[in-house]
Amino acid sequence: MVAWHLSLPQKSRHTGNMETRLPSHDWPELQRGWVWLCGAGPGDPGLLTLHALNALRQADVIVYDALVSEGILEWAPHAEKIYAGKRGGKPSAKQRDISLHLVDLARAGKRVLRLKGGDPFVFGRGGEEAQTLVQHGIPIRIVPGITAGIAGLAYAGIPVTHRDVNQSVTFVTGHDRMGDTPTALDWAGLARGSQIIVIYMGMKHIGDIAAKLIAAGRAPSEAVAVTTTATLSDQRTIETTLAQVEADIAAAGLEPPAIICIGMAVALRQALDWQAHAAGQAPRNLDPLDLRRPAEAG
Repeated sequence: MVAWHLSLPQKSRHTGNMETRLPSHDWPELQRGWVWLCGAGPGDPGLLTLHALNALRQADVIVYDALVSEGILEWAPHAEKIYAGKRGGKPSAKQRDISLHLVDLARAGKRVLRLKGGDPFVFGRGGEEAQTLVQHGIPIRIVPGITAGIAGLAYAGIPVTHRDVNQSVTFVTGHDRMGDTPTALDWAGLARGSQIIVIYMGMKHIGDIAAKLIAAGRAPSEAVAVTTTATLSDQRTIETTLAQVEADIAAAGLEPPAIICIGMAVALRQALDWQAHAAGQAPRNLDPLDLRRPAEAG
């Protein structure tokens, strides 16, 4: 372990640019020949973890995904940066090639940071890459990140759990290894048993997914929210229904990446759209669940 101070440049409304020094801590050392698989969070550089920042400051080479923002890469001005993004329907590197490139970089004595959007172990292929590295004798460290299925919806004003709405939340991927609607998922079971469903990478197949859920008993009128480029300055969110979601995505011209939330939690955005409030808009509905009591009385 290495003890050192990390300097975080940040802006103050009173003094402009300034530098804040963090308290001393036994920050782990990224050693030569190691690969750290690290989550970069959902996009906003402010949601980066301190362990991720520590890694950025030490890495010789950063292999990063499509959803890692330029603002995060700026924390590592001296590192070599290798793009390895995979976006559905677009030319991209094969997963095998990415994994084996990490092995080669580590064997060359580099301090390697594999930087992935969100959390590397939440629909991020981090487990596959980590297993490849371990099988080739490369030492690894996992640095979790904030996943978009929680943080992206929070930025849209949607809590994924709320005592008056749900006691469970289900995270699913919108496509399988072949890029198709996942056939291994029990969509009927999800429809019956999942109070809130959060879908990653689901825009391409949302029409098929919505049809499966409706056929299994979900109400066509059930609330759905779609948030794109979550936590970034160009974030957009639409509120729609399960029956209309595919058409409304097309009408709004939304493009991936997106997080889709299905269920009653979407209604809470009427009260909790904090970014709209910060822009001067009043809450649309202070009691969107129609509980007819103060929230603190729950």
